[in-house]
Amino acid sequence: MQALLAAHFLPDLIPPEEFAGGTVVVIDVLRASTTICHALAAGARAVIPALEVDEARRIAAGLPSGEALLGGEREGLRIPGFDLGNSPSEFRPETVAGRTVVFTTTNGTRAMNRCRAAARVFIGAFVNLSAVCEILKPTESKPAQSIHMLCAGSRGRITREDVLFAGAVIDRLLRDGTVDETAQNDQARIARAAWQEACGGESPISAVRLAAELRNTQGGRNLKAIHLERDIDDAARIDLLRVVPELNLTAWRIVLAELNQKS
Repeated sequence: MQALLAAHFLPDLIPPEEFAGGTVVVIDVLRASTTICHALAAGARAVIPALEVDEARRIAAGLPSGEALLGGEREGLRIPGFDLGNSPSEFRPETVAGRTVVFTTTNGTRAMNRCRAAARVFIGAFVNLSAVCEILKPTESKPAQSIHMLCAGSRGRITREDVLFAGAVIDRLLRDGTVDETAQNDQARIARAAWQEACGGESPISAVRLAAELRNTQGGRNLKAIHLERDIDDAARIDLLRVVPELNLTAWRIVLAELNQKS
């Protein structure tokens, strides 16, 4: 049986056991997955996802003195007493390099928790689009596995920004022959069609056009309402970073996955 290429528009739409043996890309474009990419690219030692605020505080308290930073949001805003919120621009080398970020968000960290049965779990956003597509390609030492694009959504509702990123990855994997057209589920087909419509024939899509699309999504509207519109522009910078965060399911921490070196 050939490997599946599937999109899932909400974590609750798929039983966790269906991820068993497969590769999952967790998507929360606005903003957790974008921010995690920035944190690790800026030199953070690791990001530890936590479901709840109190859990994050307990984890941070258990780390060596001076190592932990608390990051995350509720209702889009930095949690009182936390060092960082959920804006990508906050995660700079002078702030996070060499530190471990204990991170809790409304939607993204909950989506990660759904993936415990998977073989591998990566974190994807437009800022690392090409790197994600690269790491999903099978090699001689890494045979093809089913690929699941898991959209975090927002409070149990489907969000277009996550669907668009799922569609962008699916489109590339199909165009370069990584996966066969017949391997898609219906949500993958819907996501790809949404992405192609958003591009409007522009290839590659510009950051300006993508930012305009992201502004007209649920996540974009949420950010505009709390005056964090800059985060939308940051999230639209396609291929800004050549990193792929990977959730180590045993240690339950996100670190950088090893990418193939290009000559």
